[in-house]
Amino acid sequence: MKLYRTGKVAGMLGVHKVTVIRWIKQGKIKAVRVGREYRVPEDEVKRILKGKLADTAVIYARVSSSDQKSDLERQVEYLKEYCSAKGYNVIDIIIDVASGLNEKRRGLKKLFEYVVNRKVDVAVISYKDRLTRFGFRYLEDFFNSHGVRIEVVFGEEPKDLQHELIEDLIAIVTSFASRLYGMRSHKKKKVVESVKQAIRDC
Repeated sequence: MKLYRTGKVAGMLGVHKVTVIRWIKQGKIKAVRVGREYRVPEDEVKRILKGKLADTAVIYARVSSSDQKSDLERQVEYLKEYCSAKGYNVIDIIIDVASGLNEKRRGLKKLFEYVVNRKVDVAVISYKDRLTRFGFRYLEDFFNSHGVRIEVVFGEEPKDLQHELIEDLIAIVTSFASRLYGMRSHKKKKVVESVKQAIRDC
């Protein structure tokens, strides 16, 4: 009986080696333990190639404020339908009501736990900014290093979500102005108000 290393199996299936090991531990793939490594029988690889295992997915949705509850519900429903159409096995739906600049989001922390513990194959989001306003590429590289891919359903952010970008811009300006001039400084207030006025004039 021919046995394949997990790296070889990963290449044959078109997935990350980490994913193959996760599937073995989850019982989706039968394997033989050889020392500290796993070996997958040839007939098991053929079985998988015929049937193609369903990816394990987690949905992540976010809005900035509680008055956007209907938008959040629409996000979740669409992502559920998307995952169903793709044949994904959704194990969790994570939501956050917080700014995309907030790095301490409870839902984001939970998503990271899934990634670090290698419990999912794919994280599904509607737009890149739902996950983070800045630094998406770094998060994508981090997820990939753990065998998890980020799947963005849509490309550009719709116009009705651009007010969130404005809110985040003002938050950034306020933060920097506070550090430069102090929280209650007249200069800080003047800088922030100037930015707000510039946005209104656009």
